[in-house]
Amino acid sequence: MIIIKTKEQIENMKKAGEILAACHREIAKMIKPGITTLEIDAFAESFMKKHGATPEQKGYNGYQFATCGSPNDVICHGFPNKTPLKDGDIVTIDMVVNLNGWLADSAWSYAVGNVSEQAQKLLDVTKESLYKGIEQAVVGNRIGDISHAIQTYAEAEGFSVVREFIGHGIGEEMHEQPQVPHYGPPHRGPRLKEGMVITIEPMLNTGTYRSKIDADGWTARTLDGGLSAQYEHTLAITADGPIILTQQ
Repeated sequence: MIIIKTKEQIENMKKAGEILAACHREIAKMIKPGITTLEIDAFAESFMKKHGATPEQKGYNGYQFATCGSPNDVICHGFPNKTPLKDGDIVTIDMVVNLNGWLADSAWSYAVGNVSEQAQKLLDVTKESLYKGIEQAVVGNRIGDISHAIQTYAEAEGFSVVREFIGHGIGEEMHEQPQVPHYGPPHRGPRLKEGMVITIEPMLNTGTYRSKIDADGWTARTLDGGLSAQYEHTLAITADGPIILTQQ
């Protein structure tokens, strides 16, 4: 069942999104060779608590961290650790903020120092593919219109679109209906209605879209060791177009 949110509920989610976006802005200043994803995780949890919020991911199905820290070939759900990031790495930081029971979800990929042309293009195209999807998130369109816009753009730029991990509805629960794939034909799936709140979170790879899961049961990597990037916003569907609740 797709849960339609009231304007007041969307405003509550926007407040959570503002904290999340502010946290990402601070993390952007921290990203440099030598920092660890565990240090970033500790900062994010402290930042949320300072602003009266909590990390929704911590404790979710036994997950132990406030964020996911996913470098290089890690697609998503990477465990923050003590390994220093090095010049030329890319890293995705993903988090879900809970403010008074309402959630906001956003992932952002960062360049660490000086990255290769291929890595920079991956970051640029992945971010742009997110906004291509958001452009389609209007009342009357279908989920497939978002999916198709992302896949068409990403593949034309030479990157593959991850299939195994997708966007979703969000509200008082982290994962609600509808599911929001980042690939597939247009004009398919649920029709977008005013009051729906969803995440769009394309993950693009330099090689195959296929993934494998580490022994920890969480960390998803590209099957061929290629780079992966992800950008994600939470957005509300309104009569005036999509409103990004996690706008940086």
